[in-house]
Amino acid sequence: MRFLLDTEQRAFADSLDARLKAADTPSVVREWSRGAHGRGRALWRELAEAGVFALAVPEEYGGFGPRPVEVAVAFVELGRHAVPGPLVETVASAVLLTRLGAPGPAGRLLPALASGGTAATLAPAGGGPLLDADTADVRLVVSGHDARNPAPGLRLAPAPTAPPRPSLDPARRLFGVPPGGEILASGPEVTSAAADALVWARLATAAQALGTGLALLDRTVAYVVRRTQFGVPVGSFQAVKHRLADAKIALEFARPLLFGAALTLDPADAAAAKVTACEAAYRTARTALQLHGAIGYTAEYDLSLWLTKARALLTAWGTPAQCRARVLAASGAGGD
Repeated sequence: MRFLLDTEQRAFADSLDARLKAADTPSVVREWSRGAHGRGRALWRELAEAGVFALAVPEEYGGFGPRPVEVAVAFVELGRHAVPGPLVETVASAVLLTRLGAPGPAGRLLPALASGGTAATLAPAGGGPLLDADTADVRLVVSGHDARNPAPGLRLAPAPTAPPRPSLDPARRLFGVPPGGEILASGPEVTSAAADALVWARLATAAQALGTGLALLDRTVAYVVRRTQFGVPVGSFQAVKHRLADAKIALEFARPLLFGAALTLDPADAAAAKVTACEAAYRTARTALQLHGAIGYTAEYDLSLWLTKARALLTAWGTPAQCRARVLAASGAGGD
């Protein structure tokens, strides 16, 4: 099966690419990692004007969606340009709130998410940090059914008071989940809505990872063409060509899985796309680092912005082992 974007989808991708090139995203990322969010939030509003967040929000709440294929198209470009912020989390929050429906939290929060007036972050059931909780306007926390939580629920957490935790990717600012906050919903419908949100989160993460890998590959190809050794470009060496070809094949193999998952929105398909794209991006990052040599290790060199993101995305919204377990369970070859 071939997955080809139509004319409108390609134009959308090209438009985002042009916007993000003009925004000088590497400097935005570095400011974001220091906690300076002004330019990042301005870029957020620009992405919202382009319709990125509205793609996950139904029309009755001011959006254009749900349009998962277009979300995948957009997130490939966001990954290609290393755009910071709780991008995946805002999409997942929109799906979660949509499933809970009006006149509850959906009608209250979704219009502002679609317009870019607010950004959201989300901590799934089972714990985990809140990404960019210091800049997100909406901080959603899903609690599962356990000894401390007699029923699943969704709450609106307060702003964090503690500093961010260390992160593999400095642009991914991780915060602990603060206690308290307003209860937005409770009951089994929260569990079902959170499961749908996880599918979209894995889909968007896979797309972001694919874009990250493509950026790493493009930058590495350009570098080995310029860099010379023994009087010739290092890109002419057979070993270098093989490494780059392997990275390219891995990324291209992930592409149909990504858009296949966008079409089906099946949990196993999303898990397969996520693990394949993230591992391909990480493999490309290792190749990029090796072929750049010592300069690839320096934080001042822009390549580092994509290197650290590729590693962080590998475990975001499900480790490779968790995603493989989901695929095996769906095939009947795994356990629960």
